[in-house]
Amino acid sequence: MSSQKFFECSDSISRRKFIVASSAIMGASLLPKTATARTTHEQLTVQQVIDLIIKNIPNAPFKQTIDSLKTGNGEMVVNGIVTSMFATLPVIEKAVALKANFIIVHEPTFYNHADETEWLSHNEVYLQKRELIDENNIAIWRCHDYLHTQQLDGVQQGVVDALGWKNYYNASEPKVINLPGMSLGQLIEHLKNKLRVKTVRYIGDKKQTCKKILLIPGAMDGRAQMKLIAEKKPDVLVCGELREWETAEYVRDARALGQQTSLIVVGHAASEEPGLEWLKNWLQPQVGNIAVTHIPSESPFAWQ
Repeated sequence: MSSQKFFECSDSISRRKFIVASSAIMGASLLPKTATARTTHEQLTVQQVIDLIIKNIPNAPFKQTIDSLKTGNGEMVVNGIVTSMFATLPVIEKAVALKANFIIVHEPTFYNHADETEWLSHNEVYLQKRELIDENNIAIWRCHDYLHTQQLDGVQQGVVDALGWKNYYNASEPKVINLPGMSLGQLIEHLKNKLRVKTVRYIGDKKQTCKKILLIPGAMDGRAQMKLIAEKKPDVLVCGELREWETAEYVRDARALGQQTSLIVVGHAASEEPGLEWLKNWLQPQVGNIAVTHIPSESPFAWQ
């Protein structure tokens, strides 16, 4: 069921009822068998699952955090869990089909950092998305600060695992990966293949040998990125995203002055999605036979 058809429907209430009905049919075939055999004493609420995630994190729960429930409530009994970077409409529809009523995301659901919705109170896109969520009784919790504050950053671990770099990873210096060496061109192809992205942006000579990698998934402040480049002196910075008028220009000037640091930008979602797959793999043993499924939110962009 496509999101495009979802928005083209003039009668949103009828459309919602159709989604609920069809999802029940789809769910019968898509729901993992382990999720159907749950007994009463194994049931967990949304809040209990959240508590499982944060109980081993230093100084948790945090007094100030963006990691809060965006929809639903903590008393809801969990039927199934989905992890994803974003709660996109396709991700929500797939969760409904799986009879999963708890979605754990890393980034905002309602288009701004704090998921504030007052400014969207008359916005058609927000209202229809919220209607789909509410009619299917889905709880959405953002796990950003807590995931990054694991004793070993969950996102960093997920990306290192996805790239096959465990043997080159040192927990005492988690942002630095020391490889045996490959060309910048080979590194680009490796990132595209392992992170499943079609294109990346880069600055540098594709024949340059890269051994010391500064790995910064997601988005980091430009000043922090540049300070780390100056401190660590990597052969290449691999990041999720950046402000083009900050770090990119710094790297360009540094190379013009004879420094050899290159830059690869793989995209925010692609650079952190493995962290949500890591969370799925970590969480599944903690919740017994409640099915935990990772559904990639994919990039919203097309390339030509």
